[in-house]
Amino acid sequence: MIDPVSMPAPIEPTPYEPLLNDPQAQRRAAVLSMTGLAISILIAVLTVMPSAYAIGGPGPTFDTLGEKDGAPLVVISGAPTYTSTGELRLTTVSVSDAGETPFTMGRVLAGWVSPKQYVMPREWVFGTPEQADEVAQQAQTDWITSQESATVAALEELGRPVPAVITVAAVPDGSNAAGHLQEGDVLVAVDGKDIATYEDMANAMAAKRPGDSITVTVERKGSRVDETFTTTDDGQGNAIMGIYVDPKFTLPIDVTVAIDEVGGPSAGLMFSLGIMDKLTQEDELNGAKVAGTGTISASGDVGPIGGIRMKMWGAHDAGSGYFLAPVENCNEVVGNIPSGLDVFSVDNLDDAYKAIVAIGKGDTSSLATC
Repeated sequence: MIDPVSMPAPIEPTPYEPLLNDPQAQRRAAVLSMTGLAISILIAVLTVMPSAYAIGGPGPTFDTLGEKDGAPLVVISGAPTYTSTGELRLTTVSVSDAGETPFTMGRVLAGWVSPKQYVMPREWVFGTPEQADEVAQQAQTDWITSQESATVAALEELGRPVPAVITVAAVPDGSNAAGHLQEGDVLVAVDGKDIATYEDMANAMAAKRPGDSITVTVERKGSRVDETFTTTDDGQGNAIMGIYVDPKFTLPIDVTVAIDEVGGPSAGLMFSLGIMDKLTQEDELNGAKVAGTGTISASGDVGPIGGIRMKMWGAHDAGSGYFLAPVENCNEVVGNIPSGLDVFSVDNLDDAYKAIVAIGKGDTSSLATC
C-alpha cells in the first residue's frame, strides 16, 4: 500500500493555462512582449546616445577664512588680522559642457530628475564659440571687480572710509542726464555736499526719490561745473542719475585672493564677510560653518545670483549648517532647501554681518528667512 502522506499532490491547472489556447490572448501577449522589448531597446539607446546639453550641478566651495593648497585663501596686508574658528564658504556652480565631452541621454535624463542638477540645451548656456569666449572673459572681469567691491564694502561697513575718484563713464541716450553730464566728468559734489567716497554718492542718491531735482558738481576740463536735472527710476523705486560711473578707489589695505578657477561676481558677499572677520578681533562665528552667495556693490548692497539651488547643495555637501541667500533669490530658495541646512535671507552687508554674529552666538531667532 502506498502511504497517502507520500503520494504526490494532484496538479491543478493554472489560471493562465486556458490562455495558451486563446489566439487573442496570444496576440496581446505578443504585443506586450514587443512593447517591452522596444522600451528596453529605447532605454539602452538613450543611455549611450550623445546629446547636446549642458549639465550644471554643485561646484567646489572655498572657505574665505581657510586655506587652499596649504596657503591662506585670502591674504590681507596693510592692517592687523585675526584668526577665526569658523568657516565662511563661497559656493559655486559647476557646468559640464557637452561640446567638449558629449553626454549620453541617460545622463541628461538623470540630471533632469535630480534635485542637485539642472539641464539646458548647450546653446542656451554657452551660445556660439565666440559668445562662449566673451562670457568667459566677462566672468573673469566680474570676478576681479567683485574682489575690489568686496574690499571697499567691507572697509566701509567697518567704518573705514575708502577715498574714490568717480568718473562718468557713459551717459545713455534718453537719460535725463544727457546734455548735462559728459563722459570724463569727475563727480565732486551732489546738492552742494562733497563726494569723497563711493558711499557718499550712494547716500546722496538714497536720499532722493525718482523725479527729484538733483544738482551735480563735476570737474570738467579743469573747471567746476554745476549741472541740474531730474533723477529717474531704476525700476525698483530707487532714484538714479541715469549714468554709468567708473570709480577708482584708493584702498588702505591690499587683499590677495588665491583662487583661479572661479569666475563671475557671485562670491562678493562671502569675500566681504571674510575680510570683515579677518579685520576684527571678535570671533564672530565661534566655530559655526556658514556658506552663502550674492553679489556685492561697493556700497554694500547684496544682489541676486544664478544657480542658487545647486549652491545650497554644494554648501550642504561641504558640511555647512547655515546659508546666506540674497533676498531677491528667495523665490528659488523656497521648496529647494536641503535637509539640515538653515537658510537666512540678506539684503545688504549689514544684514549678512549681523547674521554671522547671531549664528556664532547660537541665537538666530531674529534673522529673516525666505
